[in-house]
Parts: sequence; structure tokens; C-alpha cells
Amino acid sequence: TPKAASELMLKVLKSAVANAENNFDMDPDKLYVSETYANPGPILKRGMPRAQGRMYRINKRTSHITIVVAEKE
Repeated sequence: TPKAASELMLKVLKSAVANAENNFDMDPDKLYVSETYANPGPILKRGMPRAQGRMYRINKRTSHITIVVAEKE
């Protein structure tokens, strides 16, 4: 659901603002989100036991969330 992802997005946004403030000396009051995107991350391959000793593969997908902030002029 969108509610589950919103907490993670807020955490990434707070991290981006903190990085902009501490690493690039930007004013946090003038920051805005210039772009945001999610790329596929590594896939964790797991197995689900099936009948007669077989194993079905289960792919646990992950993603990389990127939020870019910029400073208003």
C-alpha cells in the first residue's frame, strides 16, 4: 500500500536534506525536490519447498530510491 512506502520516502527525504545542509552548505529552507526515481536493486533468490523434493524459486525484489534536492535561487 502507499502508506508503507511513505515512511521510507520520508526517511530518504530527510537524509537528502541533511546531506545538502551538511555536505554542500545549502539552506534547508530554500530546498525543493527537483527529481525522484526508483531503480531496481539486487534480487535475493530464495526457494520454496515443493512436492517430491523440488524447489521453486522465489525472487525477493529490492529497489534503490533516489531523491534529488536543489536550492531555489
